[in-house]
Amino acid sequence: MGAPRSGFAATASPPGSAASEPALLRRHPALHALPRAPFVAAPTPVEPLPLPGLPPGACFVKRDDRSCPLYGGNKPRKLEFVLGAAAARGTRRLVTTGGVGTHHGLATTILGRSLGMATTVVCVPQPLTDHVREQLAGMLAFGAEVRFAHGVPGAAARTAWALARASLAGERPLLVPTGGSSALGDVGFVAAAFELAEQIEAGLLPAPAEIYVPVGSGGTLSGLVLGLALAGLRTRVVGVLVTDILPPGARRVAALARATLALLQRLDPSLPAVALDSEAFEIARAQLGAGYGAPTEAGRAAATIARDAGLALETTYTAKCLAELIERARDGRARTPALFWNTYNSVDYRAHAPAGPGREALPAALRAWLARAEGGR
Repeated sequence: MGAPRSGFAATASPPGSAASEPALLRRHPALHALPRAPFVAAPTPVEPLPLPGLPPGACFVKRDDRSCPLYGGNKPRKLEFVLGAAAARGTRRLVTTGGVGTHHGLATTILGRSLGMATTVVCVPQPLTDHVREQLAGMLAFGAEVRFAHGVPGAAARTAWALARASLAGERPLLVPTGGSSALGDVGFVAAAFELAEQIEAGLLPAPAEIYVPVGSGGTLSGLVLGLALAGLRTRVVGVLVTDILPPGARRVAALARATLALLQRLDPSLPAVALDSEAFEIARAQLGAGYGAPTEAGRAAATIARDAGLALETTYTAKCLAELIERARDGRARTPALFWNTYNSVDYRAHAPAGPGREALPAALRAWLARAEGGR
């Protein structure tokens, strides 16, 4: 599978560059104490987004699809801090979980490799699409060790086994939470909120009344809610639920935000206590469809509208999120100006992918599941 490379790839933002320093750290220098791998080329652009049902200039898009030259989307924001901490402790193997086509697993593999870390990804089933096959092939190409379980209990057991084996091998493994969502990982989206505040102050867009983000593990939502409050923006976040596998509820999101705030306040006591009540965010559940990874007609239609506007979305996360915004725009429920936060990757990671193995490198159980899933098409 090829040995992980040490150091940053040539296309990554150089450590310590002005473009990669989060606005949060400029405002609160004490937070530089947090180890960080500067993956994100900040700020990511904001652009007008024409949508049916909304007048021109009523909606904008935050282009986190371009967040990192190695792999875009929302994952690099969280992994800056999670993998920064891993590097500081001498971790040589990352262990994480997700669906068979997990974006998080691929991002962790690619970004971890750039720091000289190997990655084990424990996968569970999801509806098999061409996009899922592409993500799985990407994980193999970048050297991920892929393991498979038929459900959450089996995945927990295989994850524990992978951590134990890596510990015995002296790899100082780190469990990277699903989606990178944790008190530490969510600092990345606290920083993203401060970045947005600077763009508003610079006149690049008006202060949004609402921000729309997909909700899988919940970290993007919780980090944004906390960051907006700390940055002084009175913007409501609409999180669009896209998973039925341990779906996060409002209490869990708020608890995660409070844990992130406590972490930050330990480093910088000047950060204020902020209210994280239900008025600050909403979890919308109408776009889930048949479950995680299952495409919906509304999502496909939203992806077509996005494509016409120059955005590439996928049907598991971002298309369902945009579908909720479009539906609310059409029936008058959307508050404007609205901001669609594009959390999908639009970077062609395949352009710098090493030659990797084929399916023969996958565990037998996963090869058998793929054969059954493909046979049922």
